Amino acid sequence: MELPQRAPAWVGQVDRRAEGPEALDLSVDPRYLAARLLVTAGEVPVGLITVGLTGGRATTSTVRAAIEAQLGPETGAGSATTLPGSEEPLTVVIATRGRAESLRTSLAAVVAGDHPAVTVVVVDNDPVDDSTRLVAEEFAEQGVVYVREARRGLSVGRNRGLREAATALVAFTDDDTEVDRRWASRIAAVFAAEPQLACVSGPVIGARLETEEELAAERALVWNRGFEARRYSLAHPPEDSAIFPFSPGLFGIGANFAVRADVAREVGGFDEALGAGAPTRGGEDCEFMVRLVLGGHEVGYDPGAFVWHHHRSSPEELRNQLRGYSMGLGGFLTKIALDPKAGLMAARRLPAAVARFRQIGDREATAGEGMAAGSLRERITWIADGGTAYVRGRRAARRSGGRVPRLSPGQVGR
Repeated sequence: MELPQRAPAWVGQVDRRAEGPEALDLSVDPRYLAARLLVTAGEVPVGLITVGLTGGRATTSTVRAAIEAQLGPETGAGSATTLPGSEEPLTVVIATRGRAESLRTSLAAVVAGDHPAVTVVVVDNDPVDDSTRLVAEEFAEQGVVYVREARRGLSVGRNRGLREAATALVAFTDDDTEVDRRWASRIAAVFAAEPQLACVSGPVIGARLETEEELAAERALVWNRGFEARRYSLAHPPEDSAIFPFSPGLFGIGANFAVRADVAREVGGFDEALGAGAPTRGGEDCEFMVRLVLGGHEVGYDPGAFVWHHHRSSPEELRNQLRGYSMGLGGFLTKIALDPKAGLMAARRLPAAVARFRQIGDREATAGEGMAAGSLRERITWIADGGTAYVRGRRAARRSGGRVPRLSPGQVGR
């Protein structure tokens, strides 16, 4: 699944089971020298490939050859992931602030889905103007509800959405994504098939690879965890993660996950000292999923529930995002250290964690010309800043009546 070497690369989707001599022909703008393709087998995603283009074109035989070379022959295993449909009602929460145009694109994708019973709650955090409300109202007849939240912060917005939701299932995505048409129905089907699951996430795939920064982000951030279904619990730890369950990103990311509402409320919701809009600027999704696992719940990853993400397209935007992720990681690590039970558990994994940090650094260092990750010293400084920001943010959240759940089970509170 090698990525194109240089941007721009065209992004699209093909079905390897499509029949006909021209079924997979590609014809796009000639400025694209390569295509990045999500490959499905029927309606089930099976992998990502890169195909070279000549004058913006590739024939069906070229695309099929790339599929075979990069993904291998179809074994029929994909059909095992086809699930019976479920019409379980579902609420989609999108917390946003000041990004009306991006939100419009995201909402259009959600309401175009094939699930028959979806309500969308748009939480407008500390709004700067009426633009978000006006966009949400454009979709009011399609089940979109606007909620104004006076306090700023992604975790604050998600907690508000969780309170507003009247359904047993609640899904979360961001204002810079476009969900797949079958995203909500796939989530409902996974929960229906596996009653023990408390949370499920899925792939987050780059929607555009027009700039070197977008291409670097797709290489380095690895928001797509592959195309095999995974299940995680303390009872069945994965063999490929020496730092489980404290593995950042192992369970998925906040742009694409869903929960059983009662379980999410039971564990205390989202930590309002973490996440975009809080001093730490990130880390809330990782902490929440780790808290679920530590609480004895099972978390799943399903490749059929995928979304397209619009990566940051300029050096400044990408650098700012990476700083936020580093600070969020620092906040998350500080929360672990401040929790006696979790801290002791994590200390045993410290050597593996250091090795993992080095692997991430190496991956980012080779992500390409568009990577603006900063030096190792700078990244360590950002992580340390995130730790002190978490301590400040936790105090502020508690003073304002916000939620700061403890990480270890049996200690959930404000």
